[in-house]
Amino acid sequence: MAGTPLPRRGPIGDDGRAGPLGRYAAQRATGALRGPDGCVYLHEGAVYCVECPAAPDIGARLARAGRLPPECWRRAQAAAGTTHQGGQFLLTQGWLTRGELELCQLAALLDAACFVLPPASGATSFTPGDAHWLGVIRPVGAAALLAAVARRRAQLDRLGAWAAADGAPVVPLPAEQPGRPPLTGRQRRLLAHADGARTPGQLAHELGQSAFCTLLEVRRLAAAGRVRVATGLPRRRPGAFREERRGRDAAAVWHLPDPGVLETADPDVALLVRLRTALEENL
Repeated sequence: MAGTPLPRRGPIGDDGRAGPLGRYAAQRATGALRGPDGCVYLHEGAVYCVECPAAPDIGARLARAGRLPPECWRRAQAAAGTTHQGGQFLLTQGWLTRGELELCQLAALLDAACFVLPPASGATSFTPGDAHWLGVIRPVGAAALLAAVARRRAQLDRLGAWAAADGAPVVPLPAEQPGRPPLTGRQRRLLAHADGARTPGQLAHELGQSAFCTLLEVRRLAAAGRVRVATGLPRRRPGAFREERRGRDAAAVWHLPDPGVLETADPDVALLVRLRTALEENL
């Protein structure tokens, strides 16, 4: 779904051969590798398309940019047929140049790959010969793609303290304060569309832009105090209480509520609520 935060992944080997994708790439397989988060299409071991609901596809990007009406994209899908030549149809109609199509396809592929790769071992299925209707435009080596995904995830990891922003509505805070660095063009656009209800993923779909870059910018904005993340922490039940000990063990001891009594199953949220409860009771 559009509001789904970026899933956590395990380590990726230096050779890029992580899990099933590396295996099928080494076999120079052609077909579709489907996992819990999306689908990866391969041609002779190279990746040429990645589909994921979390990231806007090529058609959505072109439509939001005003470059290609949605009806033209649908016509290309219908014309692709069993030969899977939808991309070639777009070119022969003169609706896009080769460079435009390649650039947009590569951008959408890398964006979706950040949410899909590496696929979880044992949670995938491979359909030999299955192809995407757009056809092979500009394939990418599996190792290079996995390395690019790893670099992008490292960028997010450096802002891991604001990971709660990934799946929460984005609420802009009051404007400029002295000493703050200026906003980038992408950040200004995001803030202009942030209405306090839409998540970063939903904003990416609304704007037709990279879902990964939107997550990254929202984390940066949260770190800079430009947005408030409406996390909706659950209401606490019985709070912490202060026990005054006397004698040799004299000290004020705080007893925090057991996570089991909190109205959440998320251990990270439970920890935040426990910390908040202790602060509230101590003020």
